[in-house]
Amino acid sequence: MSTTRRRSILLAAVLSAAALGASACGASAGASGTTTLRYQGWTGQVTPFELAEDLGYLGEVKLKWVGNTISGPQDIQSAATGQTDFGGAFNGAVVKLKAAGAPLTPVIGYYGTDKETYTGFFVPEGSPVRGPRDLLGKKIGMNTLGGHSEAVLDLYLQRNGLTPDEVKRTEPLALPPVTTEQSLRQKQIDAAALSGIFRDKALATGGLRPVFTDYEFLGSFTGGSYVFRNDFIKRDPETVRAFTAGVAKAIEWSRTTPRDQVIARFLQIVQKRKRNESPDALKYWRSYGVAGKGGVIADKEFTTWIAWLEQVGQIPKGEVEVDGLYTNEFNPYAGSAQ
Repeated sequence: MSTTRRRSILLAAVLSAAALGASACGASAGASGTTTLRYQGWTGQVTPFELAEDLGYLGEVKLKWVGNTISGPQDIQSAATGQTDFGGAFNGAVVKLKAAGAPLTPVIGYYGTDKETYTGFFVPEGSPVRGPRDLLGKKIGMNTLGGHSEAVLDLYLQRNGLTPDEVKRTEPLALPPVTTEQSLRQKQIDAAALSGIFRDKALATGGLRPVFTDYEFLGSFTGGSYVFRNDFIKRDPETVRAFTAGVAKAIEWSRTTPRDQVIARFLQIVQKRKRNESPDALKYWRSYGVAGKGGVIADKEFTTWIAWLEQVGQIPKGEVEVDGLYTNEFNPYAGSAQ
């Protein structure tokens, strides 16, 4: 049995046991469909669900912040084990957790890549790294392993003709986003995956160039989804519906509202929540990057990563099928033009 398979079985056992407890100790839900949802936030950022609550789009559903995270995979593991009531992560990470037996279902896309919002893989201007083969044996910094950046990197290498063994010769390293640029400039790493404020600040400073970006490579796509445990969805579908509809409306509000007004709203939200965090990153916000209207999920947003995970041996072939993997049942924009 492969190491990956053994880890998946062990993780499945842990998640199954935790889910039993989660069904008993999760946030209370009443017959009226109202509840308080526990969640993890992101320092200096305003998530679509936090925006939805501030805009009044969640109705009677309330949010309870229990701490911050910098990792999507960790966020959905917290949801799977009942430490929070929902979480969000890169769709490839969702697939891996599903393959491990996690009882989770994605209900809405919440972030993605477009011409304004993208991740670039940067090197110093004088670096000899110019293409995929030049990345062999190189150290590449990113915010978390097993997430968006590592998956995009692997797929980029794979689609440019590198063999699985060659792909393994690259060395992705998890680094705090605030220090990744500095690590690159000090030559502690050879390349860095940068996005948002960290990308824009690095470009403003100068001296770096992209080897490639996920937008140039894959075009516009929704990269991650919010998930709920299956027992929660079964027990209180109306809460899930209210949450999903509110987030969908907030995503569309962010698309149709002038950018300066969106940022001003974000600043108000950060000031009101009083978490001792810097709001500096907010002025760099450009979009949530979600491809589908209102965050409606499409098959391709999972099939791309299922195929990749199978090919690199991280999940067994046929272990995860896209049919039944996610649901748009709770999204009011489902069925509308994309």
